[in-house]
Amino acid sequence: MLVTETKLTVRYAETDQMGIVHHSNYPVWFEAARTDFIRKVGISYSEIESKGLLLPVIELNCCYKGSARYEDNIVVRTHIESMTGVRIVFSYEVFIEGNEKPITTGQTTHVWTTKDLKPLNLKKHMPELYELLSQCL
Repeated sequence: MLVTETKLTVRYAETDQMGIVHHSNYPVWFEAARTDFIRKVGISYSEIESKGLLLPVIELNCCYKGSARYEDNIVVRTHIESMTGVRIVFSYEVFIEGNEKPITTGQTTHVWTTKDLKPLNLKKHMPELYELLSQCL
């Protein structure tokens, strides 16, 4: 299983009145980590989209176990949890750099679609991309 690490630094704008990262930022971090994961596999999101494919989120889960603060260095570990021809599920663990316990975990479920948002089977439509991603499981 391929697990990638994406490093981020908490910006002031990402914190709330209590001085901790606002919960709404974690899905944004998941997106950055997912984009980085796909790039590290060998293809970019823009290349995928240029081939007429989109990968919209259809479900998001997030479990907050701790918190981060301004200027904390964050590591998001990402892997593919499961995949079919039509759906792909990414899992995430968010850590403060140097700590072993995640402060947040989550998953996003996506569906492969055409540019007009009609679901398609990636295994049939683009078997080489399906195979590339399958090797990450």
